[in-house]
Amino acid sequence: MDYFVSPYNKAADLKFPNDVKVYDTTLRDGEQTPGVCLGTSEKLQIARKLDELGIHQIEAGFPVVSKQEEKSVKTIVNEDLDAQILVLSRTKKEDIDKAIDCGVDGIITFMATSDLHLKHKFNMSREDILNICMNSIEHAKDHGLFVAFSAEDATRTDLNFLKQVYKKAEDCGADRVHIADTVGAISPQGMDYLVRELRSDLKAEIALHCHNDFGLAVSNCISGLLAGANAVSTTVNGIGERAGNTSLEELVMSLYLIYGVDLGFNISVFYELSQLVGELTHMNVPENKPIVGKNVFRHESGIHVDAVIEEPLTYEPFLPEMIGHHRKIVLGKHSGCRAVKAKLDACGIDVTTEELCKIVENVKKRREEGKYINDKLFNEIVRSVRGPFDP
Repeated sequence: MDYFVSPYNKAADLKFPNDVKVYDTTLRDGEQTPGVCLGTSEKLQIARKLDELGIHQIEAGFPVVSKQEEKSVKTIVNEDLDAQILVLSRTKKEDIDKAIDCGVDGIITFMATSDLHLKHKFNMSREDILNICMNSIEHAKDHGLFVAFSAEDATRTDLNFLKQVYKKAEDCGADRVHIADTVGAISPQGMDYLVRELRSDLKAEIALHCHNDFGLAVSNCISGLLAGANAVSTTVNGIGERAGNTSLEELVMSLYLIYGVDLGFNISVFYELSQLVGELTHMNVPENKPIVGKNVFRHESGIHVDAVIEEPLTYEPFLPEMIGHHRKIVLGKHSGCRAVKAKLDACGIDVTTEELCKIVENVKKRREEGKYINDKLFNEIVRSVRGPFDP
């Protein structure tokens, strides 16, 4: 058995769409994390690993930003990956022409729709916004592109106007409309209501682009899918502006193990993908990060360790090997005899029961003195108790 989750999950009898798409925006929105800048080779490494995972669509960048960004997008397109390659475009003809020149499969074009943004960012009317948006959609469709239209700050936009915008986008040929929860300000219940309201008026796919300002991004996406949305925007490790975006690995593993929705991804590469993005963005993965964090499969407490040695699923919802992760028993203040004995056995060191008790006592003492019990210090402790040995 590779995992064991609550049996009550199935009792909820939830229904998800038959065809859920995940489009990853690590290379675009993820790169907008303050201080992050990815070169062409770095973007290509991440794109390849995302493709190995089996991601459906990759938002490769924003080509109008710079010559280097344009080069990066073209390089990814030329890699001939299985994933569809999308880019971000403003509602401007020159942006869309740049995307066409890059040879991408599609674009995500966007415009803010909330009165807050219209007043303080554009100083434009709702009618002005409608006309600008639709011209860009028609131009992109005329050139055979997949087109998604994203309403920025959608979750703080007047509902009737939002419906009007999306319906006009659909009428102009948009394949998908995106609900952008730009500052993570909606609740799962609010997302359920919003998606159901939109789904009653729209035939186009509905996608969810959620930010994590209140830690609700994954929950909001799952709620939206259950209400009738078809696609979700993610980033590896949940990176992005402010508190980041919907975490790719958290969403996929939650859908797979908690809700029984298998998207067909090669989940064995998740840990490697997470580490790669952490390294290339110079953003260390938090040790307590769900799914891929170091501590997810690290155990110190003696009571926990005893059980994990006997059966890992006692204190792990799934085995680390599923995602290419690994388990580690950490020695410290809370360690017991069984954890220390397991470490000694792994090192091929035999000790008496009396010696084992003394080693455990010294491990606790040294940790409480502020020392981290690494292999070197552990060997020193063992030598102090039983004398010299070859590690």
